[in-house]
Amino acid sequence: MLENAQAAGYRTGNVRTAELTDATPAVLDSHVSARACQGPADMAQCPSETKQAGGLGSIAEQTVDHHVDVLLGGGKARFDQLMTGGPYAGQSVTAQATAQGYNVITDQAGLTAAQPGTKVLGLFSGGNMDLEWTGPLAAPYPGPAATACTQSNPARPAGQPHLSDMTAKAIELLSTKVKGDKRKGFYLQVEGASIDKQDHAANPCGQIGETVEFDRSIKVALEWVKKNPDTLIVVTGDHGHTSQIIEAQSATDHSPGSIATLITADGEPMVINYATNLPGKSMSHTGTQIRVAAQGPQAANVVGITDQTELNHTIARALGLE
Repeated sequence: MLENAQAAGYRTGNVRTAELTDATPAVLDSHVSARACQGPADMAQCPSETKQAGGLGSIAEQTVDHHVDVLLGGGKARFDQLMTGGPYAGQSVTAQATAQGYNVITDQAGLTAAQPGTKVLGLFSGGNMDLEWTGPLAAPYPGPAATACTQSNPARPAGQPHLSDMTAKAIELLSTKVKGDKRKGFYLQVEGASIDKQDHAANPCGQIGETVEFDRSIKVALEWVKKNPDTLIVVTGDHGHTSQIIEAQSATDHSPGSIATLITADGEPMVINYATNLPGKSMSHTGTQIRVAAQGPQAANVVGITDQTELNHTIARALGLE
């Protein structure tokens, strides 16, 4: 979708809170046989696809080579790896990006200062960006003591932007018309990536905090769409997950999985359950149907139930690609 939009004359962006080389952004701007092949030093599963072997290179290399206008997220360690082939052999992917015209930034100050008209590569963490909220992990009954989530992560670097900050800046950079640039509009993907990752980790406060920040990012987009109603905005996930709210547990009647009891803003206990794997293991995705919400051109096509693969065509029609 991103490639098709780019070829049709749209500006493009890819924004997320985890590594920019992870699965969701990678499917938009790279072609590789294994998702683990994220940087030049991570190509053990893709030896024939390295630039040294005449291939397209790692996901990080391809991300830059695709000339996506705005790239914001984590994964700096992948881009700092040295390339093994091609015209930039021996240099880091970050150096390649700079040579190809990217403004490489690493903190909120750099994000604030970024100006339209220049490609931007924002790498705000070596790996995944830090979580918004913290709290205890779920555990087998009786679980950790009931607690309220800490809604400000003390370990979060002061200069690390939030997803809503990145969303606002990406929209600004992609929507501002620059003299000489005749491209029409933009295609932008924004992902609250650690909602899924913290669900895998049975970390209820972590996943809820990331969901709250994702919600703030949606608000940023909706506020912009108020003044630009010819824009399609789609909000969804890529799969269901294990966590669910359940009733209070007892010693003689409790879940065989892991639980955590959170104290809500109303001062009430809320029990969160994880039970799609053994305690301490990565929780599994589920096949449940998920919500798809949309507003703008073609949005009527996602009312009710829409097939997963149909969403691609809905967006393509909104962009005038079909």
